[in-house]
Amino acid sequence: MSELITISGLVATTPRHLVTQDGLPITSFRLASAQRRFDRNQNRWIDGETNWFTVTSFRQLAINASESVNKGDRIVVTGKLRVRDWDNGERSGTSVEIDADAIGHDLSWGTATFVRTILVRETDPADESAPAASFDSQQESGTADDIDDNGNIKLNLKKAVA
Repeated sequence: MSELITISGLVATTPRHLVTQDGLPITSFRLASAQRRFDRNQNRWIDGETNWFTVTSFRQLAINASESVNKGDRIVVTGKLRVRDWDNGERSGTSVEIDADAIGHDLSWGTATFVRTILVRETDPADESAPAASFDSQQESGTADDIDDNGNIKLNLKKAVA
């Protein structure tokens, strides 16, 4: 089964980041998602059952997630849901996995500062028409400094070599 899903929850394990022998970055962690409801009879919030997901991200998303997501963070994940039955001879069960397309902090629980990652590819030194790049990536961060006469927000962008 493979369906697109969006889940909010709590990062329950320290994200594990690795790079395969082929150079593919992968970051994975467990996500706990529980629904809460207000019980008017008891006049208090009641926790529902907790659903557990293994979230896996690849490539640039994996790199960014490994640097941004920590155990205990409240996040939102969108991706492909995969439900698989497994059996190792002694035990059997069902694993629920999300192959992440996007991961972000849940701003209902706090604030975040965004730093955009810009990939700059190395150029061929023999190609004189292409600008030379002496770094692999840079980060761009911005803050709203002012609003111009047309109501547009002007950004003060700072660049730093990663």
